[in-house]
Amino acid sequence: MANRRDSRIEPSFEGPSQTRSSAGLSVSEEDRVVPSNRKASAKRKSSKAKSSRGGRGRSRRGLFGVLGRLFYWCFVLAIWGGIAVAGVVIYYGAKMPAATTWSIPDRAPNIKIVSADGQLLANRGMSGGEAVGLHEMSPYIPEAVIAIEDRRFYSHFGVDPIGLSRAMVTNLLGGHFSQGGSTLTQQLAKNLFLKPDRTLERKVQEVLLALWLEHKHTKDQILEMYLNRVYFGSGAFGVEAASRRYFGKSARDVTLSEAALLAGLLKAPSRLSPARDPKAAEERSQLVLAAMREEGKISEKELKTALSAPATRSPSYWTGSENYVADTIMEELPDLIGDVRGDIVIDSTVDLNLQKLAEKSIRRLIDDSGKKLNVTQGALVSIDDSGAVRAMVGGYDYSTSQFDRASEARRQPGSAFKPFVYMAALEAGRTPDSVRNDAPIKIGNWTPDNYGGKYFGKVTLATALAKSLNSVAAQLTMEVGPNAVVEAAHRMGIQSDLQANTSIALGTSEVTPLELTSAYVPFANGGYKPDIHFIRRITTADGKVLYDSAGGSAPRVVKPEIVGMMNSMMTGTVEIGTAKKAAFAWPSAGKTGTSQNSRDAWFVGYTANLTTGVWFGNDDGTAMKKVTGGALPAQAWHEFMVAAHEGVPVRPLPGTWKSTPADTIVPDDIPSADNNQVAPVPSASVGQQAPSAPAQPPAPARVARPAQTVDADGFNMPSDDGATASVGHPVPPGSVGGPLKKRQTSILDILGGG
Repeated sequence: MANRRDSRIEPSFEGPSQTRSSAGLSVSEEDRVVPSNRKASAKRKSSKAKSSRGGRGRSRRGLFGVLGRLFYWCFVLAIWGGIAVAGVVIYYGAKMPAATTWSIPDRAPNIKIVSADGQLLANRGMSGGEAVGLHEMSPYIPEAVIAIEDRRFYSHFGVDPIGLSRAMVTNLLGGHFSQGGSTLTQQLAKNLFLKPDRTLERKVQEVLLALWLEHKHTKDQILEMYLNRVYFGSGAFGVEAASRRYFGKSARDVTLSEAALLAGLLKAPSRLSPARDPKAAEERSQLVLAAMREEGKISEKELKTALSAPATRSPSYWTGSENYVADTIMEELPDLIGDVRGDIVIDSTVDLNLQKLAEKSIRRLIDDSGKKLNVTQGALVSIDDSGAVRAMVGGYDYSTSQFDRASEARRQPGSAFKPFVYMAALEAGRTPDSVRNDAPIKIGNWTPDNYGGKYFGKVTLATALAKSLNSVAAQLTMEVGPNAVVEAAHRMGIQSDLQANTSIALGTSEVTPLELTSAYVPFANGGYKPDIHFIRRITTADGKVLYDSAGGSAPRVVKPEIVGMMNSMMTGTVEIGTAKKAAFAWPSAGKTGTSQNSRDAWFVGYTANLTTGVWFGNDDGTAMKKVTGGALPAQAWHEFMVAAHEGVPVRPLPGTWKSTPADTIVPDDIPSADNNQVAPVPSASVGQQAPSAPAQPPAPARVARPAQTVDADGFNMPSDDGATASVGHPVPPGSVGGPLKKRQTSILDILGGG
């Protein structure tokens, strides 16, 4: 028992932290199993809790640190970026002139050409159209342009950060440049001052100039300048030029669908032009209409109406024959006023209604008969007694060929040149009743055959001219000499060089339709040669007169009695001769002409009101199919002159001449039958016999043609004695053309049947 008591473990009271074991060893409280595990666990939990709280704090502090550092460096980079941008701006800005010297450059001058009654013929100059105020143009135009090009135009300060950012994002996402961030103000700045280079320098300068424009001008002023200068394709700068170019109307009258088309062109003017790709232009205009609807500029009804409008199709070039006139005027302009420094208005002499009539007639005849007769081109010129050109058509279609056949193409006039031969003969003493023998004749190696090989024997000069007999014209040229014929033609108005040879009788020297027609004018006005002109007056846009033709007098170039005889003879061409298709209710005269193998066909005719010349042929000189001056040219002349004289009081042709009775007609300069001398029938110079066909009797006696010397509706004509000399033009003496006296008979007279 004792041992058992001794073996018990007694609690020790030696201290609170120690006990005694059966072996007598002392164990610390920390070494005890149960108490020690609890404390260690508590310590571990406490340590973990502290570690967790510290980790979360460190995590939060690390995130904010990263963001803070990112913000810091972004801020630093922004500062340096701003400094860099400022440096670039300062650098490129320093290369520009001082802002105090900046000014809006003048718009390229517009040359507005109007008809005699004030209708627009054409606009010329770099702009191609006059400037139109924002309040004058169709309101759809600015609305369409703003909707598709710069929706925040009225709210930004010249540069649109929102639009620029949107464009950058779109271009980055798309992987290519598809949108631009330039505002209308920036585009105007570029157009006014800069080259279209895609460089950083140009972009910086563009921004600076845009800010300057916004500071100096109102939004409406900027928009107006933009619309009057921007390029719309096909050579049209500004809305007025574009409207005329594509729609044939002023920008004041443009419809909604047309305005959308114009606005759509600004993205790519050349590629989207309706003259080049009507389908692409139409598709682009639909996008513009959708943008206008989205912006609330138009209603749903207006949108549907505009979308249903037919696509605009424009010719590839300016069309209308009046453009031939405009081109000619532009060539003359520098000689009249020098360099054009501002907008001007040119009052032309052309009657637009007559111009359209002439164009319609030429085109209709070629459309109807061109393929059948191998005719592709025609020209018409009409001039009044004062020398004012009232109409000029230079070809079938100006849009396909701008070459002016009326004023630039030199062609052989054929028999249309014969009036100058006959005039020279009359001035040398012949009369319309003089008789020549129409028969084959050989001059050197040349045999001037009549058309169709027909000969009429003895005929008067009046009949020979009316029937356009080649042999008689050649005889007269031999009698008076080629030089006299050349002199007469130049005196009347022919300007081209003429070959002084016998073949000139048949019009082998080339002339233009304009100069040939002008050379007939003295026959129509009583013998005076006026200055041929297209321009009546030139003024600035505000009405200051720069040039005024002021009329003036014209020199007399042919005597009244010669005019009377020529008009009497050429009246026969229309009444009984080769131009019977030209006859109408007015007294008229003229001459047909056909060059070899029908390469050229002419008719130049006149009344006391107008002188009109018509030509048909082909540019390459290929022959037509038996087309003569009495066919297509006479028909076109008839159509034009009938319309031109509608409602105009009838006037007789100038000059008087009375024919000798038929039974007393005696060949001039030939001994009479009383002397038992008879003029032989002309034969070949080597003795060939004349045909045996019976000679035709002389033409019946002509009645006296009452006529008068006209004053060209107030055009100041000098008196016959030259007392009223013209301004800048000497008046020839009254004996111009030589005296009317008979020459001595020569061997040529005998050979010629005279």
